[in-house]
Amino acid sequence: EYDRLPVNLVDGDQRGEAYRRLNPQGLVPMLEAGEASLTQSLAIVEWIDATYPSPPLLPRDTLLRAHVRAMALAVACDIHPLNNLRVLQYLKHELGHEQEEVDRWYRHWIALGFAGLEALAERHGGEFLSGDAPGLADICLVPQMYNARRFDTPLEDYPLLVGYDAKANALDAFADAHPDKNK
Repeated sequence: EYDRLPVNLVDGDQRGEAYRRLNPQGLVPMLEAGEASLTQSLAIVEWIDATYPSPPLLPRDTLLRAHVRAMALAVACDIHPLNNLRVLQYLKHELGHEQEEVDRWYRHWIALGFAGLEALAERHGGEFLSGDAPGLADICLVPQMYNARRFDTPLEDYPLLVGYDAKANALDAFADAHPDKNK
């Protein structure tokens, strides 16, 4: 059970004083659990996995766990930081790039990251990107696939990723968290 409190990034809610008191970085997501305020997606997911171990979000086998974590980090560290809203806004508003240049920037980095992730998926994926069940790598992949589509990124070179995204989004947990559902 949880309460979802949306933060409108486009409107800048994350930069407001009330939110920054909760999360000084002014970033999302943030999870309040009892007296604790947790930030950063991967830290939150690992806390959830440790606190609610069933179903597991990371394989228990150490080698499989490392492969899943590496695929999740390929998204969380190599793709997402270059394409998050504050970077895109900086490119446009501070550096004066036209929207098409910003969009081209986005598509370049997503294509580069997805090419590597597709190759890792060939080696280590299973029924889902995380293996036999959805997990950490799928949790990282799905939002990036959504964003790739928002920026009209061609996805035909990534059939495994497209398939994993579709399988994950067919599950209630992913469908319930879909941004279009929560507008």
